[in-house]
Amino acid sequence: MKGPVYTKSFSFALLIVDLFRKLKTDQEYVISKQLLRSGTSIGANINEASAAVSRNDFNYKMSLASKEARETKFWLLLLKKSDLTCINVEIELELCEELIRLLTSIVKSTKKP
Repeated sequence: MKGPVYTKSFSFALLIVDLFRKLKTDQEYVISKQLLRSGTSIGANINEASAAVSRNDFNYKMSLASKEARETKFWLLLLKKSDLTCINVEIELELCEELIRLLTSIVKSTKKP
């Protein structure tokens, strides 16, 4: 069974897909593709972690998800601070921060013996 972090990451990925579509409509093609890749990769790595063969494997996959979340935050901040588009990304940024906090906690707790 999938946990809350999976559910949150899947919902977040759906928001990112929607944002990608809006950005394409706004003729922003470069960052939108980066954002789509990293924003959907978070949940994909969490999903892979659910089939981990060891604690180290689980921690590795969750660490990858955390890195993708941080990359996604970077692209969202770039969109927010630049003049590339006037689309508001505050909700996505808040949800991304929440995922980063969750993933950081999971990674830290699974590193402990």
